[in-house]
Amino acid sequence: MFRTCSYERELTQALKAGHWPQGCGPELRAHVDTCANCSDLVLVTKTFQNARSESERTAPVVNSTSLLWWRAQLRRRNAATERVNRPITIAQNFAWFVTVLVGVVFVVSQYRQGLRWASWWSELLPPRATHFIPAGSAPVDWNLPLLISVCALLALLSGLVVYLASEKS
Repeated sequence: MFRTCSYERELTQALKAGHWPQGCGPELRAHVDTCANCSDLVLVTKTFQNARSESERTAPVVNSTSLLWWRAQLRRRNAATERVNRPITIAQNFAWFVTVLVGVVFVVSQYRQGLRWASWWSELLPPRATHFIPAGSAPVDWNLPLLISVCALLALLSGLVVYLASEKS
């Protein structure tokens, strides 16, 4: 459970100001020795303060010109990365759009046919008996050629979108 102590606010202010333990009264120091929450607060705060001062001491001194050069280089790299990724992002968004569109068209067509989800596999594949019949005498099943032509059209459109997106950048 999280319980607040009546001395917590005073202790927090002393820790932030850097007055702990020399600038505090004996009553507050005695309380910290007996209160688990306040002693944990002192331990954690002092640990973070020590880590911060250590990192400030070990940080290299950077003059403003090298910092400006580094930021300019970072901006240049980010811009180049964005230019390279733009056609890929456009193609990916186009692919998501086509996938969602195909899914919606499929669901709508199945809904209009009475939601026969399992029966469309048998319509897509020809029955075994038609493998032995010559191609001229069997009725043509348009599902497979339609599927192949739609896939080819999608591949062509995807390539066109990638080409046009890469030409603009």
